Amino acid sequence: MPTNTRAEVENDSQTSVQEQWLERGRNVLMETYASFPVVLASGKGSYVEDVNGKKYLDFCSGIAVNSLGHCNEDYMQALTKQLSTLVHCSNLYLNKPAIQLAEALLEGSAFDKAFFCNSGAEAIEGSLKLSRKYAKETKGEYCNKILTMTNSFHGRTYGALSATGQKKYQAGFSPLVPDFETATFNDFESVSQWDGQTIAAIVVEPIQGEGGVHAVDREFLQQIRNYCDREKVVLVFDEIQCGAGRTGKFFAYEQFGVAPDVIAMAKGLGGGFPIGAILAKAEIAKAFKPGDHGTTFGGNPLACTAALTCVETIKEPAFLEAVESKGKHLLSRLQELAAKNDKIKEIRGMGLMLGVEFTEPVKPIINACIEAGLLLIGAGEKVVRILPPLTVTVEEIDAAVEIFERASRKD
Repeated sequence: MPTNTRAEVENDSQTSVQEQWLERGRNVLMETYASFPVVLASGKGSYVEDVNGKKYLDFCSGIAVNSLGHCNEDYMQALTKQLSTLVHCSNLYLNKPAIQLAEALLEGSAFDKAFFCNSGAEAIEGSLKLSRKYAKETKGEYCNKILTMTNSFHGRTYGALSATGQKKYQAGFSPLVPDFETATFNDFESVSQWDGQTIAAIVVEPIQGEGGVHAVDREFLQQIRNYCDREKVVLVFDEIQCGAGRTGKFFAYEQFGVAPDVIAMAKGLGGGFPIGAILAKAEIAKAFKPGDHGTTFGGNPLACTAALTCVETIKEPAFLEAVESKGKHLLSRLQELAAKNDKIKEIRGMGLMLGVEFTEPVKPIINACIEAGLLLIGAGEKVVRILPPLTVTVEEIDAAVEIFERASRKD
């Protein structure tokens, strides 16, 4: 009987480590995600490593979360220092990192006040509450409707789910929260048909992430801005995925020349530490009175320190210029690939948030990339979403595109 080679034995041993962890995970974790059969153990920069020691280029970055990559030195030092100083104190007291973070976010922005929470869904929920409270105070008790867009995604909690314009996410969870209506993305006529006196807020993603990486039309956005001004409707932008520097500007709205009244942020804002934020103009923000809204963990010193490190780094003009430059390089490389691959239908997006639409399902392509050492995610059945850390290098982009090209040309 032939004996296994040392490499084969080591490979079997490594496989068993991963399989053991996968089995342990299946035994205890709810199956809310169709997770890939990979158990990650560590990361550095644009790379992660699984429990078998296999390295991957991470062009998912935690779904646009790890904005400074993995284990960024400044980030770790700031968190370690704060961990030994003050971790939590509740919002019954103020804390320095929360004040500093609010100042850093509001400086140079269209907003005057900040509220910190724990996630993107919470930021959306708070934005919806704030908008309705303001509408009731300014237009009357029965101004309740929230207008959202087709193909949108705003989160998994009931309010955020009700705002999401994709039926597939809502299936099985009815009844949803009432008084949410859906207009057609990039079609102002579908917005203007509504009586503005009944609309409390309009919620728009400047770039739809889960919906397939579709950017809003500048003209459509300006038309909505004018409508909201005329009808005293709160304009809310969901920049949970496309904000915090991902487009090459700190706020995605800067790319379109139209500012909202309220903005919801999360994901890349904390660089891996859970935090969400609502930024609002003063007139809107004053609708919240003590007791109207709150959060136990939101705005705690540790989370705010993580976010402050990200904000101070990302807001630097040279950093944003580099994101924009690297985004153009990535787009150019993908366009070269598309010219040689008739399976690619379209490339969309901005900065380091790009989507590649294929003429066929992309799951096999994503799986082939994982096998070759590149992590990517989908955005619908036929779109590959590319979200590297904002600190990614040109060389890493080239390496990722080479893997992606080989995987996408397989039959």
